[in-house]
Amino acid sequence: MTAPVLHPLEISDRPEFITRLQAAFDAGAAAFGSESDEPVISDAEIRQSMDQPGAATWDVRHDGRRVGGAVVAIGEDGRRASLDLLFIDTAEQGRGLGQRVWACIEARYPAVEVWRTMTPYEDTRNIHFYVNTCGFHIVEFFHPGHPDPGEPPRAGSAGEASGADLMFAFEKRRSPADDARSDNAAAAAGRSAR
Repeated sequence: MTAPVLHPLEISDRPEFITRLQAAFDAGAAAFGSESDEPVISDAEIRQSMDQPGAATWDVRHDGRRVGGAVVAIGEDGRRASLDLLFIDTAEQGRGLGQRVWACIEARYPAVEVWRTMTPYEDTRNIHFYVNTCGFHIVEFFHPGHPDPGEPPRAGSAGEASGADLMFAFEKRRSPADDARSDNAAAAAGRSAR
């Protein structure tokens, strides 16, 4: 089975990328009963993520087809990063591509020791993916009583929560020892396969 490949997104491909990302996020939201006439994530939010300092936008291809994408932002020291956006096109979901794409992202940034990402509290599929498949840990729960300091205050009465207000923050910590263990395990597997 071939591995997915990360391609830097061309500026001319941004509109299609945004449409595909929105379709995947909207399908995910619909799966947990959240439907709206507006996209779950706006063009402006996606572009803001893509244009932030340290950001890289990846068009994911598998067997020559576009199958997903990601936006990552690497901190100034190169050891901290955020996975701002990750999606697999709806027609490609359920084939294990998400896990393989995440492995490609980690391999692309071996110096990153701490990855962060977020997902809505009701998106159990994403929570399962990040915690059980990719090895992230829930580190914070944002809600009206404990708002995300990176988000502007929302209009509404105190204690009123919208889906955007209820988010889990995840972290995955890696160290050079993790890479050494992975290398040793791969070498041992290679010896035992002979």
